[in-house]
Amino acid sequence: MSKSIVSTKRLGSQLILWLLEEDRREKEGPYRKEEAHRQHPWWQVMCLTGVDYFSTLGYQPGIAALAAGALSPIATLILVLLTLFGALPIYRRIAAESPHGEGSIAMLERLLPWWQGKLLVLCLLGFVATDFIITITLSAADATAHIIENPLTPDWFHGQTIAITLILVALLGAVFLRGFREAIGIAVVLVAVYLLLNFIVVNVGVYQILTHPGAIANWQTALFARHSNPLILIGIALLIFPKLALGLSGFETGVTVMPLVKGNSSDTRQYSKGRIRNTRKLLTSAALIMSFFLLTTSFITTLLIPVAEFASGGKANGRALAYLAHLYLGNAFGTIYDLSTISILWFAGASAMAGLLNIVPRYLPRYGMAPNWARVTRPLVLVYTAIAFVVTIIFRANVEAQGGAYATGVLVLITSAAFAVTLSAHRHREKRARLVFATITLLFLYTTIVNIIERPEGIRIAGFFIGAIIFTSLVSRVWRSTELRAERIEVDELAAQFLAEESQGAIRLIANRLNTGDVLEYFMKEKEVREDNHIPPNDPILFLEIQVSDASEFADIIKVRGVQVGDYRILRAESAAVPNAIAALLLYIRDQTGKIPHAYFGWVEGNPIQYLLRFILFGEGDIAVVTREVLRRAEKNPQRRPGVHVGG
Repeated sequence: MSKSIVSTKRLGSQLILWLLEEDRREKEGPYRKEEAHRQHPWWQVMCLTGVDYFSTLGYQPGIAALAAGALSPIATLILVLLTLFGALPIYRRIAAESPHGEGSIAMLERLLPWWQGKLLVLCLLGFVATDFIITITLSAADATAHIIENPLTPDWFHGQTIAITLILVALLGAVFLRGFREAIGIAVVLVAVYLLLNFIVVNVGVYQILTHPGAIANWQTALFARHSNPLILIGIALLIFPKLALGLSGFETGVTVMPLVKGNSSDTRQYSKGRIRNTRKLLTSAALIMSFFLLTTSFITTLLIPVAEFASGGKANGRALAYLAHLYLGNAFGTIYDLSTISILWFAGASAMAGLLNIVPRYLPRYGMAPNWARVTRPLVLVYTAIAFVVTIIFRANVEAQGGAYATGVLVLITSAAFAVTLSAHRHREKRARLVFATITLLFLYTTIVNIIERPEGIRIAGFFIGAIIFTSLVSRVWRSTELRAERIEVDELAAQFLAEESQGAIRLIANRLNTGDVLEYFMKEKEVREDNHIPPNDPILFLEIQVSDASEFADIIKVRGVQVGDYRILRAESAAVPNAIAALLLYIRDQTGKIPHAYFGWVEGNPIQYLLRFILFGEGDIAVVTREVLRRAEKNPQRRPGVHVGG
């Protein structure tokens, strides 16, 4: 019995070690650090983004037909115009301003400083999580629809939609637990085959319409059944087209993969003109290809498929183009089409999972808002897979039901991108560009609001993710607040001279809050500290002044300047948190001089909870106490720990 218990504990320990094994891959963005990749021609990278963007053709025509009915082609035309003259110009500019794949969220982070920028990023990460999670579950659900509705599939598969979808999601998670490397070569093959098959289906559909004029007549009858005025029809289409927003899903990904795009040989990290130009080709080509297929597939599916087949339980539900492929080209071609669709949907889910696994380390560790487990891939895979399971069960693996949540994530990201570009144009004083982008922002804002009103489940899911991210981020920030939080320390020549002089004897530093900065201030401070701490009058001292730069940042480079005011020598620096910077500097002095430095502080008066909040939010608070705790955590050996003295 005891052997069994020991064996179980050993197995559990091995499992935990395997789950928490440090992921050695760099995580600069959804596709890792650009140095880890061989760069590729822009059209190949377009295929990598296309597994997400183009795969929406698997379900977009059916969702459009359900949402808009006979108006689907007109509503789709409006969506295409918004794609080409709204989203495309926005992301072409984003490509120019974030050539290393930072994207619109990073632009907003730079444009909106301090805590408001961080809070906005956390909210947007909630919508990113919504987008990626629903991409996984929606793609798996649509792949399931193609499996079940294939004529060669056994009858007992029917009624097992949720189970099959969960199996697909689990297999996706298993792939990432095992280890995943994105493969552009696979993406190129999948996209090329998928687009070719769709082109064949579109041509056959157009041929059927041309040879059966009754299809156009029936569509016109349905179109004008309630309203004969074309302007009214366009107005209704304007109200309906936000439901078709799934067709806008590929732009953020297109910018994110910029580090993979091959530029000119003369490109540098600071100047990437060739990469920017080629990424713009990528975005433009993808938008034109998708616009062509959105229009043509919407037209042929609306005219050729009976309305009842689009509804839940219908043979075209979630697989309108596959329905036409089987109907007009036979089950052999239809099965090939199904297999191609299932493959590209699977790869779209893999792309989304890769984004989820890397989007957290892009931002949250820099904010100190990522718990330790968020740095490791395997636990995150289990968490995301479990969330995907819950979402699949809640929506019962229904493609159309998840469309609202997916569209919400996509639209919020594009709206935030439009807002970021508008702010950028404003700061560059580009009046015409500011007006154009502000108008586009309003259009996307309208589209987002209408989508949320029509399908509120999307904002509910996004709200859950936002709440979870903000809660865990704040807990992590508090938990990690007593880390050193210094990337490195740089001292100028005068500061180095002060430290060299001080290292001849005992190293004593008086922490001072800079006020007037005159001789009288330092005279009074020195007098007070020497009396409170019984420092001999002949012992030399240095003053140490840390000013808060941006308290919302977590780690930074501490640059120390030497300043002489009369006979007083001062070390000055800026940091996000005063106590952490002092602790880091004390350890730096110890390591550089080989002597244990001593820092002197005064007591603070007031509510300790208030000072705790001041430290978390503004980087100050009860400096002496926090400095001591930071040093205790950073240096486990008390004999090597710098001294902290509080008097008064």
